[in-house]
This record gives sequence, structure tokens and C-alpha cells, in this order.
Amino acid sequence: MSDFSQQDVQILRREPGFRGFYQMDVLTLRHRLFAGGWGPELRRELFVRRDAVCVLPYDPWEDAVVLVEQMRVGALDKRASPWMLELVAGLFDEGESAEEVARREAQEEAGLELRELIPITRYFPSPGGSNEHVHLFCALVDSRGVGGIHGLAEEGEDIRVQVLSLAEARQALSDGRLDNAASIIALQWLLLNGQHVREQAGPRP
Repeated sequence: MSDFSQQDVQILRREPGFRGFYQMDVLTLRHRLFAGGWGPELRRELFVRRDAVCVLPYDPWEDAVVLVEQMRVGALDKRASPWMLELVAGLFDEGESAEEVARREAQEEAGLELRELIPITRYFPSPGGSNEHVHLFCALVDSRGVGGIHGLAEEGEDIRVQVLSLAEARQALSDGRLDNAASIIALQWLLLNGQHVREQAGPRP
């Protein structure tokens, strides 16, 4: 753990930079140095957004995962297709718990009822410029009959649901077709812990 705390950063000014679907704040700050004393004033743009919940739905009885596919604007100039395979995910609404977000988004994005939520970790995907904090889960599901097109029309969502065997998901990970942080972290966790999850799941309800 670091020797420093919040008290070792001085925010001298915090100004609005942009307000839209997301927001950007402009911070002028300085912080203590490892060698002692205070560093110079720094100007940093901070991407401010609500925290997120990401869920890897896993059917331990079929050894299969449920993934969603949708267009992502951040991938427009970076890959051949901006349609990405991902976990079920969504942002917190005020007053919601992480578990409530997970269950709501699973229903909206994939028509899924989550049987059990298993916490994996929490992490900052890009702390150099964003304050987003991600709550990552694996969830036990019954994948039989799952699929189709989902999402909220009023939010412009167009989401295709796919069921992959864990072996197929592992190959997609190896091939680089699964190339977003939450999916990589969650699938690697499942590949390490899948046997234990299957043993604990017991017979199909």
C-alpha cells in the first residue's frame, strides 16, 4: 500500500470542461513527491462518469457463457468492426446496489434471470484520466433458450445475445476477438475458477 493518502493531494481548482451524456472536469492540482515536498501545479482533464457493473453470465451445467454484441463508438477507428462481444454491463442509478444493477441489466440486455452472483473484483479501468470504478461479477444462469435481440429502444440499444461454450470463449480470448478489459478479466477468472464454480453449483435446479 502507498504511504500517501487523499491528504497528500491538493486540488487548487476544479472547473467544468464539458457536460453531455458524460462530463469532463478540469483539475488544477499538486501532490506530494516520493522524494519529499510538493510537486508543481498540474492541469489534468478528468472523465467523470457513474460507476459500472459488469457481469459474466455462466451456465455451469452446460459449461457455457452468455455474451452480448453491440456497436461501440470507442472502437470505430481501432478495429475492423466496432461491434464487440462483451459482458452484460450497465451504470449505477442513484440508490442502486451493485447486485441490483447486475440483475436489471441482465434482464434488459439479455433477458436473463441471474441465479447467484459471485463477486470477482473491483477495478479502475483507466485511472490516469477517468474516475470510473467497475464492479465485476460472475453470475450463474440457465442458458437454455437464451438468445435473440435485446436492449432498450428508448436508449438506442441494439444488442444481440450469444451463448458460447467456455472452450469457444477461451478461443475467442486467445484469438483477440474478446478485447475489452472486463471480458478479459472475467473470463480469465472463470478459466482459473470454473471447476470450483461447477462443483459448488450442484445439480441443475
